[in-house]
Amino acid sequence: MPVEYRELSPAKLNLFLKIISKRDDGYHNLRSGMTLVNLCDEVTAKKNSKFKINYIGPFAPENNSFEDCIVEKIFSKFNLVKPNYSFTIKKNIPIQSGLGSASSNAAAVLRILEKLNYEEIKKINFSEIGADVPFFVHGKDSIVRGLGDIIVKQPFPKYHFLIIKPKQNCSTAEMYNQINLDGTNYDLNLDTDEISEHDTGNDFEVIAENKYKEMSSLLKFMRSFPELIFSRLTGSGSCIYSTFESKSNAEQALSIFKKSFPEHWSAVVENNFI
Repeated sequence: MPVEYRELSPAKLNLFLKIISKRDDGYHNLRSGMTLVNLCDEVTAKKNSKFKINYIGPFAPENNSFEDCIVEKIFSKFNLVKPNYSFTIKKNIPIQSGLGSASSNAAAVLRILEKLNYEEIKKINFSEIGADVPFFVHGKDSIVRGLGDIIVKQPFPKYHFLIIKPKQNCSTAEMYNQINLDGTNYDLNLDTDEISEHDTGNDFEVIAENKYKEMSSLLKFMRSFPELIFSRLTGSGSCIYSTFESKSNAEQALSIFKKSFPEHWSAVVENNFI
């Protein structure tokens, strides 16, 4: 058995996100188009005397630990024996961003555990680890429905994106608590696996704009670029992205953004890179 394994752990963007209904258990059913982009964390597992998790990179947590570590959750929730490997996770993806880095990290660790012959993971309901984990395990652009557990492969066009991370973080729990479904009348076709005319926008955007002044001004700015296709919040935030057909237009937008908002993290990425 190899002494070292490496897995890329890509970010995702929600090309659209609709909250369909609230379930009796308090969770929400959603519908979203999700695409992988070439902004990646890196997960490396090396043979070691004991199990260990170490974070490095620009978005590594202070004190080398997250309060709610999704990787630890894999082992604790399903009573898995921890392997004698040291997992190093290089955090290149902003956290609390809506880019799915934690769920992507979990999926990368699950792929490594599969290589380590952990037969138990074949029985795991991945959505119990995190709502986006099934999508990242699937590893293909998809229409995602339900709690994130209904996944149908759906190719999306090639895009180039300017992604920006505001200083403001958005709590996923708080954003969901602000969802108001009163008067919502979504077409039943939202339960289909086919793309429909309703598949646009992000239901969290209006909440972010109303709740955070900074988010409102940044969303407005991100919608102002020349050659823009569309601009959107991803997930429940706080990252915002603008979409372009060409890399040169995305890089032009990046230059404009950096001149106006040098204090915010920003990058140009693309989908359909695998």
